[in-house]
Amino acid sequence: MSTVETTAPEQKAPGAFARLYRGQTRFDFVGRRRWWFGVSMAIIIIGIVAISVRGLNLGIDFKGGASWEVQAKNLTVQQVTTAVEADGLSQPVVTILGGRTVQVQADINSLSASEQAQVSAKVVATLASLAHTNQNNVSQSTVGPTWGGDVTSRAIWALAIFFIAVVIYISFRFEPKMALAAFLAMIHDILVTVGVYAIFGFQVTPDTVVAILTILGYSLYDTVVLFDRVRDNVKNLGGGRLSYSEIVNLSMNQTLARSINTSLVAILPVLAVLVVGAEILGATTLLNYGVALFVGLLSGAYSSIFIAAPLLAIMKEREQKWRAVRQRLDARGARGETMSPVEAARTKASASVGGSATVSGVIVPGSAAARAQAGLPPSDVPRPRKSKRRKN
Repeated sequence: MSTVETTAPEQKAPGAFARLYRGQTRFDFVGRRRWWFGVSMAIIIIGIVAISVRGLNLGIDFKGGASWEVQAKNLTVQQVTTAVEADGLSQPVVTILGGRTVQVQADINSLSASEQAQVSAKVVATLASLAHTNQNNVSQSTVGPTWGGDVTSRAIWALAIFFIAVVIYISFRFEPKMALAAFLAMIHDILVTVGVYAIFGFQVTPDTVVAILTILGYSLYDTVVLFDRVRDNVKNLGGGRLSYSEIVNLSMNQTLARSINTSLVAILPVLAVLVVGAEILGATTLLNYGVALFVGLLSGAYSSIFIAAPLLAIMKEREQKWRAVRQRLDARGARGETMSPVEAARTKASASVGGSATVSGVIVPGSAAARAQAGLPPSDVPRPRKSKRRKN
């Protein structure tokens, strides 16, 4: 009688997303910081070149000028641009949203009042003719250069006050170096957003400034959550068992799933605003606000993960305390791969009951392994007492 040997099927290794949501990731964020910094620097440098070559596409609220809008179909940007240039507009900015909302903007402040009225009347007549509608259906608005300068100064003041409030809050809530890392991450968000606007020629309006303040608040919230986790891990897993970079890597792996989830939840509605509100319904205000939100949310999520955390690790590793920790770990050969969130949770639980626990090859003081190394009997390890029930 023959016997058939059966082998248990091999369990398939979990994928990247499964490990992420199970707390099994060991991604080295700090060790790969040159890649993250390089990507950001490339975008910022390209943006600076774009600004120096053609500048930002400022709306009339900032530089002054006139704007005309009309509902029309089957018109192209080139067709409208050629028509209004023939009416006397210099370098007009023509935008067509949703295939039916035609917007024309131009700076006519250098003209006299009578000349402005004549040019505006011609543009209104031309747009009405192109749209096959009455001239009363062409809306127009004018902003003077003084008003534009006032709006610009107020926007700068709003950003400055926001930055000062953020630095003061984080300095008191955490520590100055965390405040500096968060501040630099927000500067990164502004530079990346402005660079993207310059590269693609998006128009900068007061809605853009409001959106930037919104995304800076979002980025700051994500960074504060990360720094709060770093502070807790320093308290629970510090004491010479992990270097500061290892603590930051652990904190990042612990909050990575949450950061991805919150970013997706924030970005998907913004995409809906851009697609439905701007492209389908033709709302120009939603376009200006939505583009800034979309670019800023992506930049803010990126900066809190790949910019703020590595910057904090770099600054803290230069402190005498953490330099000594790193040297001690290097001398022991105790530095290993990044600890996963699951291992960190087990380490905390094991240390709390006096069980065996090691962190990156370093024996946790007070654990069973530490008692054995010191020559103490295993019976000295405290064990939880069993409750005794009284017999009736």
